[in-house]
Amino acid sequence: MGRILGRIVVGLTLSLIGFIAYSSQIFIIWPWYGRELSVSLLALLVPFNVLVGMLLWNYWLCVTTDPGTVPDNWRPDVNAEDYEVKKLTGAPRFCRNCNKFKPPRAHHCKSCKRCVLRMDHHCPWVDNCVGFYNYGHFLRFLFFVDVSCTYHAIMVTQRVLSTLNMSYWEGPGTVEFIFIILNFVTCIPVLLMVGGFSLYHFWLLSGNTTTIEGWEKDKAATLMRRGKIREVKFPYHLGFRRNLESVLGPNPMLWCYPSVPQGNGLKFQLSDTDGVTVYEDQWPPRDPSAPQRDFQLPDSPWTYENGSYNPSLAPSNSMRRRVGAGGADVPPYHPDYEESLDGEYVAAGYDSGEDEEDDDAMERWAQADLPRVRRGSEGYEVRPMDREEILARYVASRGAEVGRYRRYIPEPPSEEESESEEDEEQPLADKVQAWRAKAETDKAK
Repeated sequence: MGRILGRIVVGLTLSLIGFIAYSSQIFIIWPWYGRELSVSLLALLVPFNVLVGMLLWNYWLCVTTDPGTVPDNWRPDVNAEDYEVKKLTGAPRFCRNCNKFKPPRAHHCKSCKRCVLRMDHHCPWVDNCVGFYNYGHFLRFLFFVDVSCTYHAIMVTQRVLSTLNMSYWEGPGTVEFIFIILNFVTCIPVLLMVGGFSLYHFWLLSGNTTTIEGWEKDKAATLMRRGKIREVKFPYHLGFRRNLESVLGPNPMLWCYPSVPQGNGLKFQLSDTDGVTVYEDQWPPRDPSAPQRDFQLPDSPWTYENGSYNPSLAPSNSMRRRVGAGGADVPPYHPDYEESLDGEYVAAGYDSGEDEEDDDAMERWAQADLPRVRRGSEGYEVRPMDREEILARYVASRGAEVGRYRRYIPEPPSEEESESEEDEEQPLADKVQAWRAKAETDKAK
């Protein structure tokens, strides 16, 4: 539920409580007593206002009290014998959404987007989760709603019965009559609905059970009734008195007064029935007739269960042509991306299922000495080349095939041609100096 919508619901709930509580006093009871303050009027309205005050107090605590969440650095004590584990893997319970370990009886709430300690349910009327720290406030709120609505119904009914022996002109006026009808229309449905809901939660409290665990107990009872499993004890049932004390506090005189529950919501006391200790990892029981599938992580995220490759991960033809020499068809983090002895990375055992012609073209293309460029986690890619370089490499790769082209191999030059070529390559200054030296030699002779 959105934050704005939740506040609207809370506002409507407070408006309903205020209408039932104060319209009956202002428009029904006050005119009935002649609009005069008296002892009998105070004796009637003071207890009612005390009940309404306790109702509003506990409702406010339900809305504002944090039900409890898992600490950031909390880890289960795996050395203890009573820590709770997953039924599927036997590992400690872990929430993927919160990225935290989950204590016993904790569950993730999609509305609050977090794990709640001893989660019972998410209540839209209080715009909050009902969990470990506010479950007692929630029970007291339900209790005072039941008592206040019952008191209200009796009080308004007495006003209606008092008009039976009155004359016509002594009966209720039009405004009073309208508010009598409105109070009955609003109070009776609230009493019936909240009363039934309260009885259910009081029954859960007697067994130290949450709403979620109540569903699990119903499922376990069905399995035992059908003979699929043996009798399994609920691990948190401590007895009627101790169950009430675990939520409402150790002093029965203060059960109707708001208090902080015992413990921290991360670890709970387990029951010990007939000398047999019941462990948390035995609850909830699993249906043995349900299809059992072994939970086993795949060897590689790139393969299916039978070991074949996922075809959607195979590169396209255009992508394969871009792979350079020594480059792999799969990224470096793929399990088939292996390192050879000479340090070059190759793809071992990868078959994309392409035609033989494409494979041959790929092999010829891989023979070229193409440079590789590292690019993040995407593997090795071919460095961009211009058209001349691409053409030169293509001609070099195609010309290496025997018998494909007639190649001209020039003959080595003769000695005279070599000398003449050397003379042509000699600088002019050297030639002049050599000519002068030769002239002086001839003159000396």
